[in-house]
Amino acid sequence: FQKGQLKITMMPYDCTAPQGGPRGAPTQRTQQPIVTGTSVLGLKYKDGVMLAADCLASYGTLAMFKDVERIAQVGENTIIGAGGEYSDFQKVQHLLGDLTGDDRNNDDGFTHSPPEIFHYLRSIMYQRRNKMNPLWNNLLVGGFKDGAPFLGSVDYIGTAYEDDFLATGFGSYLAIPILRKKWRPDMEEGEARELLEECLLVLFYRDCRALNKIRIAKATAEGTLISPAYELATNWSSASFMKVKGGLEGDGGW
Repeated sequence: FQKGQLKITMMPYDCTAPQGGPRGAPTQRTQQPIVTGTSVLGLKYKDGVMLAADCLASYGTLAMFKDVERIAQVGENTIIGAGGEYSDFQKVQHLLGDLTGDDRNNDDGFTHSPPEIFHYLRSIMYQRRNKMNPLWNNLLVGGFKDGAPFLGSVDYIGTAYEDDFLATGFGSYLAIPILRKKWRPDMEEGEARELLEECLLVLFYRDCRALNKIRIAKATAEGTLISPAYELATNWSSASFMKVKGGLEGDGGW
């Protein structure tokens, strides 16, 4: 301060600075996901590849959005499913939209195959991780092209691998044992759908971020298809759910 004069020391606001912060301020990154989806499941079967996910996006621990689409079509031959931060999945969809838009604009008959889209996403995730600004998603990529099914997983730090059946989130603990026991490479479409529904039902019972409203998608030689949302029938009559815990009648507990 000087006599009769106020010295201004605050830095001017710069609307063009990264993240809209003040000039000279450090760039802020997302420290944790906020609106999230849980498990995505995928498997190969006799005629192609199938993915499944529920329709819930949780705001922290609150089951807030109950009709979100966590499975999306990419081009003519590929489907992707995402767990983790939903807004980051929207960013991924925009990036893939630009990629498939280039295919259409070039109009030369070429379209990116499922393995090419898978490796593109691996590069994107690893690059964002190296910038300390990851896209907080675990993605499953499925597709069918040139007579070959494809199924791969990419996480938010760029770890990528392929397998005959995959799961993200809690599904990697609760669904994978069921898939290991019951999956067969020659499964019919109905059997594959039934197995995924069984896994999602177990997740609904055991994962408090899961919902029994689901979507299932498939990629075959005929193309890709994502089902409308539908609900799985549940059964809460087992003894472990009916018995009052702690011997306290009427306490509101299980």
